[in-house]
Amino acid sequence: MNREEKNDLVVALADQMREFGNFYITDTSDLSVEKINKIRRKCFESDITIKVAKNSLIRKAMEAVGGDFEDVYGVLKGASSIMFSKSATAPAKLIKELRRAGDKPVLKAAYIDSSTFIGDDQLNALVALKSKEQLIGEIVGLLQSPAKNVISALQSGGNTIAGLVKTLQEREG
Repeated sequence: MNREEKNDLVVALADQMREFGNFYITDTSDLSVEKINKIRRKCFESDITIKVAKNSLIRKAMEAVGGDFEDVYGVLKGASSIMFSKSATAPAKLIKELRRAGDKPVLKAAYIDSSTFIGDDQLNALVALKSKEQLIGEIVGLLQSPAKNVISALQSGGNTIAGLVKTLQEREG
């Protein structure tokens, strides 16, 4: 790979880091071609982009993005694959699924919405993460609950303040 090809790869990796906002760095070393192809197929089915790149090029791409990747730099040793996905949990779920059949891929690090997760022991936490949309939905649901109670109290009390007070007193008792 010449210098121009390396620069193109760094630019492409940096663009994907910006576009997706989530990426996982895994160790897929010592896997057969058949197993690597199976992982690529599963990634494709799960809408995950996987790239194999030298650690120095991954680091240069992170530096080009300009985020806080200091913790991630330490895991860039040995063979590395990088997974990109719009869903923060999809790669973690895929890694967990693939690990049922073997001991690889191993999670080195994950970067999700400016949070860094280092080490394979973080895999279960990543699988359980809720997306921004899920968290916002839960917060909206919690905020709507008291409003729904007030509206129902108003409707049951004939839309009067006295009816509201009476309904609230009944609920306290």
